[in-house]
Amino acid sequence: MVLPPHPALHVPDTKVALSTASVYPSTTETAFELASRLGYDGVEVMVWNDPVSQDVEALRRLSDTYEVPILAVHAPCLLITQRVWSTDPWTKLVRARKAAERLGADTVVVHPPFRWQRQYAKDFVAGIDRMAGETPIRFAVENMYPWRYRDREMLAYAPGWDVTEEEYRHFTVDLSHAATSRVDALGLVGRMGERLAHVHLADGSGSGKDEHLIPGRGKQPCAELLERLARTGFDGHVVLEVNTRKSGTPADREADLAEALAFTRLHLAAVRPAS
Repeated sequence: MVLPPHPALHVPDTKVALSTASVYPSTTETAFELASRLGYDGVEVMVWNDPVSQDVEALRRLSDTYEVPILAVHAPCLLITQRVWSTDPWTKLVRARKAAERLGADTVVVHPPFRWQRQYAKDFVAGIDRMAGETPIRFAVENMYPWRYRDREMLAYAPGWDVTEEEYRHFTVDLSHAATSRVDALGLVGRMGERLAHVHLADGSGSGKDEHLIPGRGKQPCAELLERLARTGFDGHVVLEVNTRKSGTPADREADLAEALAFTRLHLAAVRPAS
């Protein structure tokens, strides 16, 4: 869905991308194929256990075959990717930067360290700043959330899950994570200010689970955020990072991803002030 020109609307040049995580447990290639067919502007590659996601040349071939640019690389920061691209977290970030440079992406998404990665966590803020000063690639640190089990809460990230408490150069805001942490998403975005460089768009109900719902199906201000981005001249990317594991059939998953894109195109526009 592409909105036609309208004199009362401002539609920014912001690109709308599909995260390859949105087709899990299907393959990285599936994400490229769907992004191409549905009309996404590009993809964000989640580097994880799919060997193709770890192979820069394989990714370049997919990008060329489906004519879909790679706009961002998500470094392997998940529990399930602790051994992907080395067990050393700094090596992972160096490789993510090199992959982004070779693939023409401009952003590396990174999570704050787990608390048990003590030395990495101790050096993380200064280390990310140093790495960001060595490349035009944006290292956009993503807001996370406390882990919860019943009535217990565990602070799993260090220096912390609320990344606005640190002086990072660039941020990724994830609205599903905002729902899980039960913070005001627009307030979080406000604290990020001009350092907001990247958006993971997904919805959440605030249940305590990281749901990554299709935008519009939860309680997060997805539409309001998109309209704010359109008004403020946001120069980053909006990436649909949604959970389609419960979509049922491949056709249902495709319909969900088409709905997510249509929602984003519709609301990524701002009313022009009257002249």
